[in-house]
Amino acid sequence: MKDLDLDQPVALALAGLTAITDEEVVAQVRTGNAALFEILMRRHNQRVYRAARAILGNDTEAEDVMQEAYVRAFTHLDQFENRAKFSTWLTRIAVHEALARARKSKRLESLDSEADSDIEVRPEPMSSARNPEEQMFGAQMKALLESAIDSLPDTYRTVFVLRELEEMSTAETAEALDVTEEVVKTRLHRARAMLQTDLYSRVGSSTPDAFEFHLSRCDRVVNAVMTRILMVASSPKLLQ
Repeated sequence: MKDLDLDQPVALALAGLTAITDEEVVAQVRTGNAALFEILMRRHNQRVYRAARAILGNDTEAEDVMQEAYVRAFTHLDQFENRAKFSTWLTRIAVHEALARARKSKRLESLDSEADSDIEVRPEPMSSARNPEEQMFGAQMKALLESAIDSLPDTYRTVFVLRELEEMSTAETAEALDVTEEVVKTRLHRARAMLQTDLYSRVGSSTPDAFEFHLSRCDRVVNAVMTRILMVASSPKLLQ
């Protein structure tokens, strides 16, 4: 891979970098091109935000955790060994940061405190067809779905967000949360069952739009993290 052109702002160059893998970008950052870390943030901001918010249930705290997770990822890039996808490795860091903050606030029960059984709950299949009334109230239903997801117990909400909204695989989710794939499957079944079937069915294809990470928030987080990262990059002692 050729070195990326740094003469133009990274944000403006993103559209032409779709073929460049995360691992290739990481390799460039490791050689000293710290500014390229912005590419990784803009690619994965929504996933990291959703993972943090699923645990904390608060937008502001989720943004704070995002910043800490990105800085931690940047300062520990030497520990990324390509055994998992970079996005999974990054999500795991964000999950750990969010869990640590939630535990300090005494708002989260330990993920290991709840015994998951092998009971499988089969939700009714969703219908993609919506009548005119449902289309009219699409925005309201989306808001209701977000509220319903927020009301899920922490362990189930986190799995539901990563699997259904972020569309991570069972294996990726299990690795990010340090649990088995069977635990992920069971919690996902229970999370679906806890959401009202009629609400879940009417929302349908709007599910992936929940908790979107909009550009203004994306820019705010990127700018804050890049300021910290460039300070770290210019001070080798801070990397030790």
